Amino acid sequence: MPKHSMQFEAIGTYWSIETESLLSNELKDKIHDRIETFDKTYSRFRNDSLVAKITQSAGIYTFPSDANELFAFYKKLYDATDGKVTPLIGGMLEKAGYDATYSFIQKPQEGILSWEEVLDFSGNLLKVNTPVTLDIGAAGKGYLVDSICQLLDESGVNEYAVDASGDIRHKGVLENKVGLEHPYEEGKVIGVIDIQNKSLCASAINRRQWGNGQHHIFDPDLMAPTDDVVATWVIADSTMIADGIATALFFTEPAKLRKEFGYEFLRIRKDGAIDYSPAFEGKLF
Repeated sequence: MPKHSMQFEAIGTYWSIETESLLSNELKDKIHDRIETFDKTYSRFRNDSLVAKITQSAGIYTFPSDANELFAFYKKLYDATDGKVTPLIGGMLEKAGYDATYSFIQKPQEGILSWEEVLDFSGNLLKVNTPVTLDIGAAGKGYLVDSICQLLDESGVNEYAVDASGDIRHKGVLENKVGLEHPYEEGKVIGVIDIQNKSLCASAINRRQWGNGQHHIFDPDLMAPTDDVVATWVIADSTMIADGIATALFFTEPAKLRKEFGYEFLRIRKDGAIDYSPAFEGKLF
């Protein structure tokens, strides 16, 4: 196992960064600064974020210089899932009760507009044609993990495992076994997989549940949570891709997504049926 561990809470979740070498205070500060910049840009749970400003008025907004990668990936996911995975889902989640105050009070839903009607992204500039609540939860945490790993790479850290509560990226030669959590019983695992020099992301409906069957994976067409798939695990070269595909597999068949993205997966449906790609080398108990 790596010799050193940096643990903290940020963006509403628990982080662990394990490394072979001790991180400098300067690098630790850079990591926290990068996370704060991300949160102050994309969080819909704080009133001083850039996303909060977009809820107030249409206009052209300047994002960080690397935001184009995230929005370009989201657009590919949007097209590949026929609009099911969309950053415009934020308003629907808020009406379901998953809002900035975590009220969990449900309000009448209404349909959301299409990407083409609302968003136009060029470089790091986002043109918004109408006030809207953006939510990049489908891939944003994975994108942030990749950003933190870039800082580690640039600082010469050659052995690490970054874990943002299930969004994991590994680099190095050390073994990195990860448990696959039971989709209905938190704390229990149904299998294990060794992730080396790859990213693994998981998503399940047992996380962020409230009310009468409400959870955070929403189908914009049904205006309700999806209920056919209960858990997914995805391995990819980047955590952003693994994170986004882990969400997309709740709505879209793997074969369609694999035309656009390279990844391996395991998926469990509500009836207990399991499907997976041949190269997903996890062991189920």
